[in-house]
Amino acid sequence: MLGILVIFFIGKYFYQLAEKYNQNKLLFAILGVVAYYVGGAIAGVVLAIFSMIIEFEVDWDNTLLMGVLGLPAGLLSCWLFYYLLEKNWKKKEVKPLENIDDIGRDLEE
Repeated sequence: MLGILVIFFIGKYFYQLAEKYNQNKLLFAILGVVAYYVGGAIAGVVLAIFSMIIEFEVDWDNTLLMGVLGLPAGLLSCWLFYYLLEKNWKKKEVKPLENIDDIGRDLEE
C-alpha cells in the first residue's frame, strides 16, 4: 500500500512540474516513476556487488528489507531527476513581454 502511495505522489509532482513548464505531462509523470524504480534497482545491484566484495551475508528473500533499502535510493534518484529537469526547463523558459509595445524596442535603441 505504501508503494502505491509513493508512486502516486511521485507521478503527481512530476505531472505538476511538466504542467508548469508546458511539457508533456503524462510522459514526465511516467518517467518520474521509472526514475524511482531505476534508482532502487541500481541500489540493489550496488548492494549485491558490495556484499560479494566484502563477503557479508544479505537476506535477499526478505522483501521488507529490500523495500526499505530501495526506498531511499529511489527517492534520491527521483529528487535528482526532478532537480535536473527543473533546472534545465528554467534555463529554456521564455518570459513573455509585459506590453506589446515593448516588442523590438531594444533593437531601436
